[in-house]
This record gives sequence, C-alpha cells and structure tokens, in this order.
Amino acid sequence: MFDHPVLFFPLSVLILWLSAFAGTLLRSRRPLSGDDREDFGFVQAAGLTLLGLIIGFSFSMAIGRYDQRRNYEEAEANAIGTEYVRAGLLPASDAARLRAQLGKYLALRILFYRTRDRPELQQISADTAQLQTDMWAAVQNPALAQPTSLMALAVVGMNDVLNSQGYTQAAWWNRIPAAAWGLMIAIAISCNLLVGYGARGAHVKNAVLLILPLFVSIAFLLIADIDAPRGGLIHVPPQNLVSLAQSLPKQ
Repeated sequence: MFDHPVLFFPLSVLILWLSAFAGTLLRSRRPLSGDDREDFGFVQAAGLTLLGLIIGFSFSMAIGRYDQRRNYEEAEANAIGTEYVRAGLLPASDAARLRAQLGKYLALRILFYRTRDRPELQQISADTAQLQTDMWAAVQNPALAQPTSLMALAVVGMNDVLNSQGYTQAAWWNRIPAAAWGLMIAIAISCNLLVGYGARGAHVKNAVLLILPLFVSIAFLLIADIDAPRGGLIHVPPQNLVSLAQSLPKQ
C-alpha cells in the first residue's frame, strides 16, 4: 500500500473522515458535560501534539533515507568513472574488454533507477549480477598474472564498484517500518475520533471533519511518496550516472 502513495491518499482521507464522523455519533449518544469538557480538552490537545511529533519524526526519517539513496547514486557514478580510468592499467586487450563491460554496467545502473516495472527490475538485477562476475574476472585474471601495485589499483577500483551497488540496494530496501506506519495511522484515527467527539456546533463540526483528515492525509502522502523509491512522484534521478555515460567515449 505504501508503494502507491497516490492510491493511499484517498483511502487515508476516507478512513480519517469516518473516524471523525464516528466521534460525532459517539458524542450524540454520550455528550460531554461542562466538568468533563475541560479534561477532555487536555486529552485532545495531547493526542494532536503526539500525532504532530510522530508525523514530524516520520518525515525526517523519510528525508534521511531519500538523501542516502541520492548520495549512493553519486558514489556509484564516482566508483564507475574511477574504475573506467584505472582500466588503462591493465593490458590493452583486458582494458578494452573491461571498459566495454563498464559501459554496459553503467547502462544497467541507469535503468535500475528509472524502471518502475517489477519483472524488468528482476531482469536488470540478474543481468547486473552476471556482469559483475564478468567484470571481476576481467580484473582478477590480469592481476593474478602480474601481481603489481598498479594492478592492485584496478582491483581496488572494481571492489568499490561492486560495493557501491550493494550499498545502493541496501538503501533502497531501507524504508520506514510497517510498524511505525501502523502506529502513526492508529494515532491519527484516535485523534480524529477525539476531534469529532469534541466538536461543538454544526459549522465547527463540518470544518473540522473535512479539514483535519485532509491535512493529515496530505502529510501521509508526502511521507509515503518520499519513502517509496519507485512509487509516487518523488524519485532519485540518476543524474550523475547519466552525466558519466555522456562523458564516456562511445564503445
């Protein structure tokens, strides 16, 4: 559900509005007396404050994960570009083969950031794993034949390329936990229930029942959109990888 923020938004609005409406029904059956309303106001204020804090913390978590994914995209581009240059330390035939493989690998990494289709993503992952094996072999064999410090630079550069891809994948898997979402939604439902229960007058009731669920749902939409790497409208563009691909000589 959280991978599709646009679909999650109307569902959130509906659930929160029904919660507030349920509060008004509960109030009609058991209205607040003058002595209870003051205590209820403290509970309502505390609930709304807690909801605001949790939404703020969740938004901060989503922004942190988005920045992490963006930083790893930059690190991947730097690692691939560095290894492309270090490939010149290998024998000519091995260097040409490795650079051709790096060009194909770069194209796969750009597709990884752009694709939204799961079957295509699985194929990209399989092709990436196979190409990583081939690139490592392209560096390993010359290094074993001539174990020099210059060859070690090419090996270390390839190790950085492989590691950067693993770090990127881990960052894309690192999402806001479902338990945190469940807690935030439960508190939002409770707060709307309290607001509906404490609303007084038809004019106030209509304004609160419509506006508060909408505002909270917009906050949920923004958090879910930033936290979903392949869903919604906010994505990490492979701008550094594309720039690197445009700067490399045509193979």
